[in-house]
Amino acid sequence: MLRIYFLLFLRFNEILIDMIILVLNCGSSSIKYQVLDMKSESEHSLLAKGLVERIGMEEGDTTHSVPGKDKHKTHKKVTDHTEGIKDVLGLLTDSEYGILRSLDEIDAVGHRVVHGGEYFTQSCIIDQRVKEGIDKCSVLAPLHNPAGLLGIRAVENTLPKVPQVAVFDTSFLQTIPAHAYTYGLPYEYYEKDKIRRYGFHGTSHRYVSKVGAELAGIDYHDSNIITCHLGNGSSVTAVKNGRAVDTSLGMTTIDGLIMGTRCGALDPGVVTYLMKKYNLSVDELDKILTKQSGFLGVSGVSSDMRDLEEAASRGDKRAQLTLEIFRYGLLKFVGAFSAAMGGVDLIVFTGGIGENDPATRAYIGEKCGYLGIDFDSDINNGLRGKSAILTKKDSKVKVAVVTTNEELVIATDTMKLVKM
Repeated sequence: MLRIYFLLFLRFNEILIDMIILVLNCGSSSIKYQVLDMKSESEHSLLAKGLVERIGMEEGDTTHSVPGKDKHKTHKKVTDHTEGIKDVLGLLTDSEYGILRSLDEIDAVGHRVVHGGEYFTQSCIIDQRVKEGIDKCSVLAPLHNPAGLLGIRAVENTLPKVPQVAVFDTSFLQTIPAHAYTYGLPYEYYEKDKIRRYGFHGTSHRYVSKVGAELAGIDYHDSNIITCHLGNGSSVTAVKNGRAVDTSLGMTTIDGLIMGTRCGALDPGVVTYLMKKYNLSVDELDKILTKQSGFLGVSGVSSDMRDLEEAASRGDKRAQLTLEIFRYGLLKFVGAFSAAMGGVDLIVFTGGIGENDPATRAYIGEKCGYLGIDFDSDINNGLRGKSAILTKKDSKVKVAVVTTNEELVIATDTMKLVKM
């Protein structure tokens, strides 16, 4: 009888800690969302997920999915993130497509926040101090932190009593050593202003490096892994024995690879040259580097990889050049990080481009054959949005594509903090 009471007690407590968590991942031009029923760290179920794309562009797309049901898609202009989040909340309670009777069923909201600077080294409950810290870091992530704050404030207005948690992209990358994050500037700029390499997409790199290791059958804590998070924003990270040791993005989100509208690595002399020649203000130059460069600036076609590939297939030379610049830059980071770690056991692709662009994966897999990669083109071709090993059985170095799930990491951290 005592055993029965004990089991009932456990089941009762399990019900008590069930939490419906809304996760918002506000990117520079998108909002990914998931609603999860979190019972524990290891037990959870997905209730709904979706993606609002091309925010701020002439035409936007929203895809809303509920397990076991057909996807619901809408095609309309989404002016900004505030409008996008209102659309999301409306879908969650929609009489036909929703999964909640009312928004009161949401127990907590977890937010992906790109930049925590040195203010935040771990996830935390959002209060006024946290919002102020996120705002202070907006100068370092002008396309992302303001978008994250919009999400936080939109939820505050709609669900004022629901606790919110910020999960920072920079947290996983705090293990990067000083020799990798320190710039060659007078050291006082680090001491006074904390100017250094921070890196981003840490939540994704943390997730896919671990899942990729499991998929490849290698020991996560005794391995060299290179993770390639490729999308409208992109970064490459070196993960040695489960800890980040280097990354391509820097103090802000415009370093490294060229991205949707961001220039990537650039000679600092170009900045001063442009400012002097065209008498540009700081804000004007910032707009050029963050909103008018990258895929959009080089191609003159679009900031979206899908549009570039379509244009390139029609013979558009600038679109073709843009793809070559992106893939060549990725190749250099893979080579550099392999050298820095003394070799590589696994290369992981993730993100919108990494998961859905076989051509980019094939470029790396084939160009890096010298590392010991025996790439399987048959598996790679046509593989989109699914996790898989992309190398042959006896390949010395494995290549994998892993569908990232930053939202699960965010929901787990949110559950832990709210339960405290």
